[in-house]
Amino acid sequence: MIISPDALSPLSKVFWLQLGTAVLSGGAIGVERQLRGKVAGVRTSILICLGTALFVAMGSSFPTEHADPTRVLGQVVTGIGFLGAGVIISRQGRLVGVTTAALIWMLAALGSLIGLGYLAAALVITVVTLFVLTGIEKLDRFRDSAAKKRGSGSFAVETGEGEV
Repeated sequence: MIISPDALSPLSKVFWLQLGTAVLSGGAIGVERQLRGKVAGVRTSILICLGTALFVAMGSSFPTEHADPTRVLGQVVTGIGFLGAGVIISRQGRLVGVTTAALIWMLAALGSLIGLGYLAAALVITVVTLFVLTGIEKLDRFRDSAAKKRGSGSFAVETGEGEV
């Protein structure tokens, strides 16, 4: 759905619906991240979602005979990839920040949906994203507690020279 230039006018209903959806989607995901003490919290999440929605809305508001709105989407994917890569670090041989990087990409995808006018789809994807962030962790905790109950599966054998 290519939107009209009215979507960029603060006097139009579409403008406020898109702005509200971007703030709601980014804010909901940001609250979840901030409560867990992650670096991309409420403000960051809202701004990524809102900024992407704005860029995509601007790109898609031009008549297609003068511009190619899909180029904006391509540039968003590339640019947000660099932003996400900046939050991934290696700490003591472990990669840290991969979920945050993936989330930044997801926020840009949500912003793109919103900027193109797919507000209901963006809200559904927001709920799915929150389920992935919270639900999968609960499954991991359940699996870990079940593994502790039946034993870790590792053992050590003492010999005269130490453990094997």
